[in-house]
Amino acid sequence: MSGLAIQYGDHERVCEVVDRLTYCAEGISVSFDGYEEPHVKGPGLYFAVIGDSDYGAYADPMGDNRWPRDDCASVFDEDAFAAAAESVSVEQDGGVVVAVDGEIESQMVRFRDLGTRDAETDLVDDVSYEPWMGSRHMSAIETSVRPEVVATVTLSEESGRVSVFRDGEADSAQREAIGGRWRVA
Repeated sequence: MSGLAIQYGDHERVCEVVDRLTYCAEGISVSFDGYEEPHVKGPGLYFAVIGDSDYGAYADPMGDNRWPRDDCASVFDEDAFAAAAESVSVEQDGGVVVAVDGEIESQMVRFRDLGTRDAETDLVDDVSYEPWMGSRHMSAIETSVRPEVVATVTLSEESGRVSVFRDGEADSAQREAIGGRWRVA
């Protein structure tokens, strides 16, 4: 398995793609008020920014779950992206594949566990899980160490936590910390 020819992790436009995914997930988290209610599942998201179009080597289609590309084909479609993400966060399940140019694949996927490809066995040691991680976050941190993946972004349906994973490292904000000084109380 080889790495990407371009180091997308520091590329300005790709960083903007990851930021847009993160801000969108944060906006959805902050706008949902039911996280504290018993037996309530909130909106949840899982985005993976991928620098290689051959993600089928480590991802499987997630049934009929689809991103609404007719309504929003790119993270740069501003309002359409926010509306589509909000809809997907409550109506669909699976990972949303986003190319480094911001284009969004329609088929949602389930990323295979790390180590299922022979070339990945060494990568398993690069992952350490935190107690707060559920299955979505564990998948996202594993997926983030794959050489083809720039970053993954998740929104927890249990707590509203938004996390960005890069190279097996988590940058995570609990719902009450999202937005920092710009958050309206």
